[in-house]
Amino acid sequence: MANQHRAALVYNPVKIDEQVVRASLTALEEELGWAETLWLETSVEDPGQGPAREALEAGVDVVLAAGGDGTVRAVAEALRGSGTALGLLPSGTGNLLARNLQLGLADVDHSLRVALTGQDRAIDAATMKIRREDGSSSEHTFVVMAGMGLDARMLSETDDDLKKKAGWLAYVQAIGRVMRDPNELKVRFRLDENEPRQVRAHTIIVGNCGTLPANILLLPDAAVDDGVLDIVVLRPETVLGWIQALSKIIWENGVLRRLPGGKNIPKSKVQALVYSTGKELDLRLSKPEEVELDGDPFGLAVGVRVKVDPGSLVVRVPQD
Repeated sequence: MANQHRAALVYNPVKIDEQVVRASLTALEEELGWAETLWLETSVEDPGQGPAREALEAGVDVVLAAGGDGTVRAVAEALRGSGTALGLLPSGTGNLLARNLQLGLADVDHSLRVALTGQDRAIDAATMKIRREDGSSSEHTFVVMAGMGLDARMLSETDDDLKKKAGWLAYVQAIGRVMRDPNELKVRFRLDENEPRQVRAHTIIVGNCGTLPANILLLPDAAVDDGVLDIVVLRPETVLGWIQALSKIIWENGVLRRLPGGKNIPKSKVQALVYSTGKELDLRLSKPEEVELDGDPFGLAVGVRVKVDPGSLVVRVPQD
C-alpha cells in the first residue's frame, strides 16, 4: 500500500539480541499492518548518524535507536530538527534518555510497541561546539549530559573490557584513579549574556536531563522540555567537601526530593556544588581537557560552546 507505515531500526549489533528483536518486530508489523522495517547497522566508524540519515531519506515514520547511549546520541544528532520521531529500544549500561523519560528498559515487546504506536513528544536537544588545540573544531548533539574534568577523565580511564562485563561497576576503578588526580579545571566561564568570570572546578556538567544510573539525581531541576540547560560546577576542596557534595546529590536530591512534597523541602547550600541554568554556555580552558557527551569520550578541548535547541527532537513515548 502506498501509504503503508514503515519504521527503520538503527542498531548496534553488539548490544542487541538480533534474533529476539526481529521476531518481536515482525509479529508487530503483521499485527499493525506496517511494512517491513528497514534494518541499518552501526559501525565503529559510524555509530549511527549515517544510518539515521539513510532512514530519513527513505521517508520512514519513526527511527528506532537500538543500542546504548552512544547509539541514541548519534541517531538523535541526525534526527534533530527533522520532525521524524525517535523510538528507543534501550540496551547497554546507561540508557539515560530512556531513564529520564521513564520508559521501560527490559521489555523488548513493550519498547517496540511504544515506538510504533506511542505518541510524539517534543523535547530539547543540545549542541556542543568543541574547539581543539590545533585550531580545528567540531559540533555534536547530546540529549542527556556533557561534561569535562573529573567526569570526562573518569570515562577515559574506564576499562572497556571491564565495562562490558561489570557495567557501571567498572567506573568504580576509574573513579579511584581520577580522585587521586589533583588537577583542577581553570576556566573562563560565560553563561548567556552575563559577564565572563574565572572558575576553578573539578568537574563542570551541562545537562538536558537530570538522572544518572542507579537513579542518582544529579540535576534535580532539569527537565527535557524546559528550553534551558542545567549546569553544575563541582568544586570540593577537602574530603569534607566531597562528603557534603555526595550527600547532597545522593541523599537530598536522590531521596528527599523524591518523597511526597519533597520539592518543597528547603534546599541545603553546599559550597562545593554550584547550580545554574541558561541557554548558552561558553567555556575557555587554560589547557586542553577531556570532554564527554552522553557518556562517550570526545577527546581534548581547549574550549566549548554549548547551546540548547528547544523542542528540536521528537521522541516516541507511551500513549497517555
